[in-house]
Amino acid sequence: IPQKPWFYDLREVWKGYPIQSMLPSQYWYYMIELSFYWSLLFSIASDVKRKDFKEQIIHHVATIILISFSWFANYVRAGTLIMALHDSSDYLLESAKMFNYAGWRNTCNNIFIVFAAVFIITRLVILPFWIMHCTVFYPLDLYPAFFGYYFFNFMMVVLQSLHIFWAYLIIRMAQKFITGKVVEDERSDREETDNSEEEEEVAKNGPLSNGHPVLNNNHRKTD
Repeated sequence: IPQKPWFYDLREVWKGYPIQSMLPSQYWYYMIELSFYWSLLFSIASDVKRKDFKEQIIHHVATIILISFSWFANYVRAGTLIMALHDSSDYLLESAKMFNYAGWRNTCNNIFIVFAAVFIITRLVILPFWIMHCTVFYPLDLYPAFFGYYFFNFMMVVLQSLHIFWAYLIIRMAQKFITGKVVEDERSDREETDNSEEEEEVAKNGPLSNGHPVLNNNHRKTD
């Protein structure tokens, strides 16, 4: 994408529209992203349900609709910019998760702070003030607004609203990282966290009864 002229001049996004050529790289980028979000939509049903479960469903559905519609309406150049902008912070989030699972807490915390900064810059600054400005105002210089124009930008507003919601949660978590407090996922319910702690205790000490370990008498005693 950095090699494309519309990466630097957003007016190039609409140059020659609606007749614009499709590059093989753009085709595969669309197919991989669309497949990925369909897989997220199906797998979320079996994942841990968090406070933002409904928001995640809305996000995945809105993203699938945007990717599909931009493909059919040949908004491919705008679509690739939007997907690349989202991916830039997602890599950091997944890296932070992996280091957290590996027990590298300091590395996880540092990466998460970088992720929070990139998320806010890309999704609360660049997306609304550059990309959405490009999709709302620049097309009107070339052709009159039609249904697809309004529909696409409405879905972008839905997506941006979710970004504001998640940015609030991310900032709260980042504050805890910086202050050194014990951090848990802001999307988690208290009950879910308590259950996880109980499971860890059971794994270490065996089943508990009134807070005390229960001996397992199902196995034959051997010398």
